[in-house]
Amino acid sequence: MSKEKIKSIQIEAEAAIENSKTSQELYDQKVKFLGKQGALSLLMREMGKLPKEERPAFGKLVNEAKSQVEAVYQKKEALLNEQEMASQLAKEQLDLSLPGVGARVGSRHPVDIVSKEIVDILARIGYSVRSGPLIEKDRYNFEALNIPADHPARDMQDTFYIDEDHVLRTQTSPIQIHALEREHLPLRILAPGSVFRCDADISHSPNFHQIEGMLVDRKVSMADLKGTISYFVEAFFGKGLKTRFRPSFFPFTEPSAEVDCSCFICKGKGCRMCGHSGWVEIGGCGLVNPKVFENCNIDPKKWQGFAFGFGIERMAIIKYGVSDIRLFSENDSRFLEQFQS
Repeated sequence: MSKEKIKSIQIEAEAAIENSKTSQELYDQKVKFLGKQGALSLLMREMGKLPKEERPAFGKLVNEAKSQVEAVYQKKEALLNEQEMASQLAKEQLDLSLPGVGARVGSRHPVDIVSKEIVDILARIGYSVRSGPLIEKDRYNFEALNIPADHPARDMQDTFYIDEDHVLRTQTSPIQIHALEREHLPLRILAPGSVFRCDADISHSPNFHQIEGMLVDRKVSMADLKGTISYFVEAFFGKGLKTRFRPSFFPFTEPSAEVDCSCFICKGKGCRMCGHSGWVEIGGCGLVNPKVFENCNIDPKKWQGFAFGFGIERMAIIKYGVSDIRLFSENDSRFLEQFQS
């Protein structure tokens, strides 16, 4: 096959490429001349018919022709892409009057809502927030709270132990011990946060939230405690609700009591929420045990105090009528969206 034949096919290919009006036409010409069955590719099959001494020169000529045709193709492809993009942009317009795609807004968690509401209510009467570590020394979680190693009260709390001296805190009471050791008296503090216990069912979770309050002053009585609780119950659940104390036991308070309030749904008449008793249990409380003061090097003859605590999930369950505590940790957006005002 002559050099002129190769050149002729090259000129034909370049002309066909240059005359292509669209990307599809251009692609068709590429297949026709540069594809596996294209005219230039088929020339290489003719090499077998040539004498050995002519094959290198022939192969070189065909490859040079293919390279030049490919260069013309790439240049034409870039030009057509630019022209087609410009044409598309000229035809299309952005309609600024169309509404945008709505962005989904997150929801505040009911535990956070209730925690903030409790803090806001008690802040009105002088309480301020303290925080502490989630991993506590045994002394702060148990010993200083009058719960020594052999105390039966340890059986009341299924504890996650990190090692012999550290635990995941089972209550936020250790924050109160830190405050008693570090701060000047008198004190009015709140200790909200996560706590951990080995327990899980529809009414218990291994990780839940508490908020505990403590007041320490020169003269403190159960009457002061009940007045504080009564004020809080009316502010949180609504006016006209009653509170009552039932004797109980906590090693860090003496005397101790469970706190009930009249059901805010039926107003004490009896309903499904309160088990038809007219009362709903909301937490525990009591006067600070003198041994707790002694463990913090505070003279219990000069200072007295009271403490109280609520489970935040429990308060949310009571207030919103939630049936399963596990809903709070599942992060189902359909559940969370119900609590937005």
